[in-house]
Amino acid sequence: MLHRWRAAGYTIARVLLVWAVSTATMAALAGILPDFRIQSPSGDSPTRIAITAAVAAGAFGLLSALVWPVLVRAVLLVPAFVLGLLVFFLNGSLLLIAFRFTPDWQGDISPATAVVIAAVMSAASSGTSTALAMRDDAAYGRRLARLAGRRRGLRGADGGAPRGEQEPGFVFVQLDGVGHDVLREAVRPMPSRSGRSRPPAMETVARWLDSSHRLVPWITDWSSQTGASQLAILHGSDADVPAFRWYEKETAQVMVCNRPSCAAELERRAVARTGRPGLLAPDGASRGNLFSGGAEQLALVMSVSTRRRRFSADRLAMARTLAASAARVSRVRGRETAGAAARTARVRETRSRTGYFAYFSDPANAVRTAASFLAEVVREICESSAARLRGDRPRVRRGGLYPFLRAFATVVERDVAAAAVVGDMLAGRTAVYADLVAYDEVAHHSGPRSRDAMRVLRRLDRVVRMIADASRYAPRTYRLVLLSDHGQSHGETFESAYGLTLKDLVRAGCGLPVRRRARRTVSGAEARAAARAALNRPEWNRHTEEEHATAGPSSDPVVLASGNLGLISFPDLPGRADRARIEARHPALLRTLAEHPGIGFVLVQDAGRGPLVLGPGGGEHELDSGRVIDPDPLAPFGPHAVAAVRRTAAFPHAADIMVNSTCDPVTHAVHAFEEQVGSHGGLGGDQSRAFLLHPYELEGPGPDERLVGARAVHRLFSDWLGRKGVLPSPRPARAEDADADADAERITG
Repeated sequence: MLHRWRAAGYTIARVLLVWAVSTATMAALAGILPDFRIQSPSGDSPTRIAITAAVAAGAFGLLSALVWPVLVRAVLLVPAFVLGLLVFFLNGSLLLIAFRFTPDWQGDISPATAVVIAAVMSAASSGTSTALAMRDDAAYGRRLARLAGRRRGLRGADGGAPRGEQEPGFVFVQLDGVGHDVLREAVRPMPSRSGRSRPPAMETVARWLDSSHRLVPWITDWSSQTGASQLAILHGSDADVPAFRWYEKETAQVMVCNRPSCAAELERRAVARTGRPGLLAPDGASRGNLFSGGAEQLALVMSVSTRRRRFSADRLAMARTLAASAARVSRVRGRETAGAAARTARVRETRSRTGYFAYFSDPANAVRTAASFLAEVVREICESSAARLRGDRPRVRRGGLYPFLRAFATVVERDVAAAAVVGDMLAGRTAVYADLVAYDEVAHHSGPRSRDAMRVLRRLDRVVRMIADASRYAPRTYRLVLLSDHGQSHGETFESAYGLTLKDLVRAGCGLPVRRRARRTVSGAEARAAARAALNRPEWNRHTEEEHATAGPSSDPVVLASGNLGLISFPDLPGRADRARIEARHPALLRTLAEHPGIGFVLVQDAGRGPLVLGPGGGEHELDSGRVIDPDPLAPFGPHAVAAVRRTAAFPHAADIMVNSTCDPVTHAVHAFEEQVGSHGGLGGDQSRAFLLHPYELEGPGPDERLVGARAVHRLFSDWLGRKGVLPSPRPARAEDADADADAERITG
């Protein structure tokens, strides 16, 4: 009883202090802003001014607490990207209403000024409330619960088991694009000009490595990009995903992994192929991902963000497939009821954008995110200007909409996804998988090891710490697992290094005219598609690289880029065009590509020899027979390259010609066929070397085991979720970390 009275007294004191800060902020603004006053034109006493400010501040706070969630739900149909900007105007409107409820109000305020005052007051009260809550564990837990739009009591009211009696849940946080070696550097103390070591960029992860977690590398497939890796991790199959974008002849369509309709189709194919709904079924949550993983709770998931009317038929077919798969799982494992299977089917008809409500229902969070968004835009403009003045090389253009796309990825997506994860833990969900794309977006344009990218890792580390802190208030314990879907390789772009694009080189090899002014390729970063989905913009745009690639006569080759992997298709040649048919039409093309100094190897189908890899100096590698004509074009890419290329060559939708750029043997630099100084999608450098960080109590790969391919990661996670692979001892010897690193070094060469 005494504890309850103390808690109640602290809560009342905290509310009064926040109210006092808001009152003081309003009074100060009244003295600073020339077009805002809270006293009558004839003047009032200081006491009356203070009372008026206190009443107005209290009314504003009360309206924000009661009316704001209703307003956010009402404007949920507004694109989420725009909602962050509407926050200011909605807050200003609430402030104007608050003044109308203030007795004897005789002041003066314009609507534009009300917007500014409301923003400042929300920021001041939010900062005060957060600072006070940080000193009280219970208050901090309630704050995190509000952050995610959840109430902690809802879970306990349905008869859930106490925390100690439930099996631990899992939270998988994907740090998009963070390579294994980059993470190792980020957890080491950083040197400074004074000679003293500064704390590592990722302090939380560094502490985990010293106490509770183990770091192991894993090797991606040839298609080292989020679409293939995440599809395999969440759904167990990345078959027939040869790249980030590719051309399918039977439909004359360019498939792009982060296009909502394509993501939905890829998920449907994976579910049909495996016969299972996904890693997160039945009681999981998918946050900020390309694919759902079979989860019931979805937010910011690309595969379910298509417009309902346009893609209803495809989504209905996908829902039926998921329902049938869920029923099969129920019969085999005895875990899922028919009602759960029906819920799995119905979830396909939900909209992923509703996840924004959980975050923006708190006006303080909305204002803080909007302010951080604008600050990130300014930060990017300053950083790109500084890079230009320093003459950094390699460098790409970072103007246009990119500052806003970066801010969307590093602020809006990060905050909303993290808040959703916190809410999932407080709701006691079994498994949560979230993708944080901030580093990947910045590294594409600034470089994987740039100062800009390291600053993003520092902020992501704080998000990881917040999620770990929030797990203390969940109704069950959680095992936190960090991983990446691929790394990134640095290097000058192909166009910058050689003065022409891959498409120009292909057209020259085909004897077709080449434009003098090369068209810049569009970045393949996930943030662009995510922002378009949040804006409800159409998928197809006349300025996209995919539409431009398919323009022109049907005899012209379609040339697409996925990082340093290029794909060349001939639409008018049915099926997979083999070497003979290609050389009959364009005799010089294959040798032009293979002998170019910026290209490492070329994959083509040979009618008599099977898939054939061509390289410079007349080098060849027959993948089926293993016959090699020196110099072996695959040797510079490590021993795993042969198996990776052979697997991709068997995909039905592999391109007629697939091209991989060179990889410098010393610096491991590659040449992206897109406008990116940090790229991924092919072979070479750090892009094929991802990481997995898991608690020591979970059984990971042994010293002699190698995690090769995202399917291996899926199998490992499935074992963990199946209550297998939990070690009785809390921690094995740290020497295994060095063994795993040595294995990965041998694999990658």
